[in-house]
Amino acid sequence: MSGAGAVARAVAERLAAADVARLNATLAWSEAALAAEAARVDALPDDGVLHQWPVAIKDNIVTTDLPTTCGSRILQGYRSPFNATVVERLRAAGAMVACKTNLDEFAMGSSTEHSAFGRVLHPQDPSRVPGGSSGGSAALVAAGAVAAALGSETGGSVRQPASFCGVVGVKPTYGRVSRYGLVAFGSSLDCVSVFARTVAIAGQLLEVIAGPDSRDATSVAAPKLALQPPGASLAGTTIGIPREYFPADLDPGIQAACNRAMDRMRDLGARLIEVSLPHTSLAVPAYYIVAPAEAAANLARFDGARYGVRAESSGDVRALYRATRGRGFGAEVRRRILVGTYVLSAGYHEAYYGRAQAARRRITGDFSAAFAAGVDLLFTPTTPTTAFRAGEKTADPVAMYLADVFVCPASLAGLPAMSFPIGRSEGLPIGGQLIAPPFAEGVMLAAAARLEAALDPVAEAR
Repeated sequence: MSGAGAVARAVAERLAAADVARLNATLAWSEAALAAEAARVDALPDDGVLHQWPVAIKDNIVTTDLPTTCGSRILQGYRSPFNATVVERLRAAGAMVACKTNLDEFAMGSSTEHSAFGRVLHPQDPSRVPGGSSGGSAALVAAGAVAAALGSETGGSVRQPASFCGVVGVKPTYGRVSRYGLVAFGSSLDCVSVFARTVAIAGQLLEVIAGPDSRDATSVAAPKLALQPPGASLAGTTIGIPREYFPADLDPGIQAACNRAMDRMRDLGARLIEVSLPHTSLAVPAYYIVAPAEAAANLARFDGARYGVRAESSGDVRALYRATRGRGFGAEVRRRILVGTYVLSAGYHEAYYGRAQAARRRITGDFSAAFAAGVDLLFTPTTPTTAFRAGEKTADPVAMYLADVFVCPASLAGLPAMSFPIGRSEGLPIGGQLIAPPFAEGVMLAAAARLEAALDPVAEAR
């Protein structure tokens, strides 16, 4: 058996084991598809950066060889006629597409409980959620089925599940990675992002998929992402600690893990200073106006007339749209479409959407001021709690949305940010977050790699 063939067979065994464990983390994979990927890779030169790497792909990133459903009945069985740019770049670098992963429907959720095909289970505690919306990708990396996976971020959908599952999750600067072939949710926010077991693997994956793309007008011709080797220390690095991210009611385990991480930063020579991001409290309400507004526009194309599922209707074309969208979309997607349509309506556009965009500019200004004052990176908790129990927040959408309170500000500002494991609380993973200036992913990844080496990611925080 060829080298790639042996890797494909091992991945198939691990994916089958995840299915047996009923993680429900995959929506499409097969031994035949993996064998075909192995044969393709064997025909390539073996000098690719990701040669023989099996990579899981979130199921809102289109692929020709496997269906793309976005976790929705409305796209059940849909197969794209083209690959996303990020998939093309992975395959050109020698990687193999391992599977398509489960997600909150159209990436709308914080727990991967809103998939039309059932919730994803946390790989360590099936009673808990893996986070969302990229919970399937996070769970597979945490379970050891793959070393790396692609997810997507709109308001924290990679960093939050990375924290819950105890893996590395990296969101690049908006525009650093092409969105061509990523099914649109919030066009001014969406970023293809990466999961991995280690910071080094995440960096290699991000380096391959980054870069401008003529097919995506929002991609930026920024300087090439250059990974930096982690230094022996963090001497000369100033790290800002935003006071708004450490409220008095922060979970004690999260606080203890962050305190320990900050102690390690000082031990490594970093200078830590307290900073203020005064408009942080506006982030969640602003995000949950801007994102649904953009979603309402983007999801108008799913109407049963062009592609995807079509519901039977004996009425006119409007009846067809109502029947298709009513049956095809789940409750959370319908909720966000309704909210988005409302805030964009003639009588309420300025009262809601206009004010949310103004708040977004102030949040972005807070970050810019902190970095302009000499801060190299910001450090915060990734999430306010560890992974919560399934069903705990589904009846209260606002409580669910607040799970993103520490991750959506960087998304609104378009900044690179990442989560990496910094400890555990009662056995559950805790993530620490680094936020960097625009296009400073290399600096951020190098600092995270140095901290990764200095911290025990499974040690109980006390």
